[in-house]
Amino acid sequence: MLWSDRAELAQEALRQHFWNPEIAMYNIETPCPNGECNTIFHYWWMAHAADALVDGLLRSGKETYAETLAELHRGILHRNGGVYPNELYDDMEWMALAWLRAYHATGNTVYKDTALLLWKDIQTGWNDHMGGGIAWQKSQLDYKNTPANAPAVILAARLYQSFGDRDDLDWALRIYDWQKRNLIDPETGFVWDGMNRNGDGQIDKDWKFTYCQGVFIGAGVELYRTTGDAAYLDDALRTAGATEAELTGADGLLPDEEDGDGGLFKGILVRYLAELCFCVGERGQTAASLLVHNANRLWEVARSERPLFGTDWSQAPAGVVSLSSQLSGVMLLERLAELEKQGLALQQA
Repeated sequence: MLWSDRAELAQEALRQHFWNPEIAMYNIETPCPNGECNTIFHYWWMAHAADALVDGLLRSGKETYAETLAELHRGILHRNGGVYPNELYDDMEWMALAWLRAYHATGNTVYKDTALLLWKDIQTGWNDHMGGGIAWQKSQLDYKNTPANAPAVILAARLYQSFGDRDDLDWALRIYDWQKRNLIDPETGFVWDGMNRNGDGQIDKDWKFTYCQGVFIGAGVELYRTTGDAAYLDDALRTAGATEAELTGADGLLPDEEDGDGGLFKGILVRYLAELCFCVGERGQTAASLLVHNANRLWEVARSERPLFGTDWSQAPAGVVSLSSQLSGVMLLERLAELEKQGLALQQA
């Protein structure tokens, strides 16, 4: 079976078991009788759901994906009180990245307007606390972390690529410089999560998350694409190597980062690891092999019959499955479908 076929089956399961037409959004878990699980609005999960829909649309060209994107855009807007910005800068970055991709995939200018509106708000998060950087949230402007900065680099670089505003490139370069100076281990390239969370200036070096590695890899890839400077690719490759060394187990699998928000972390990593592979060819073979190995195990062992995916890619889920972990599985399979299309996914189950 081709990876594209597997991705389509996973997307079908996502729609069948999570999509809720009454709210025009996804339920946050399955089963969810009568939508009772939706007590919390997981804004940033919906951003990655939009990203996954774009993946499906670009792969298949099926109008169903475009229709669901339009419904989801309306559903999020309604649930968020008729506006798109919110309290968390990183959440708005995920959302802007998704709708910018949706704009390029569909040509719908509403999505472009959403991305630009969010980007304007995101810029207000930059301040001089901790020497610069974008804050994590509006109520804690002195806490700076990777999830609020590295995705902003990706966004600003893509906006420059899309619309040619030099200010966006300047933003990307400025944020990347701050991120690299403050939250990257100079010895290994491993990405630290954040600094000054408790107001003490300390760096959370013990918080080792896959998605922090992924977004810094993605930032390097996008700045390489934008500037042609191979030093950014070298940074991304170094972090990819550190990721495998620090975070994969003896079985070669990415870690179980538990449920809730953690269920999305691996999906973010694999998205940007694949982007690195698309850029570097043979130099990315190690990263491509890591993706293929994890995807093979996910499909062979860690899916239910439907197929649904849990947080642990070494075993099938039991009981309730969260939208976050389902999205990570979908994103992995969609990335393998694209690697396959480009002739980079050489191993099949």
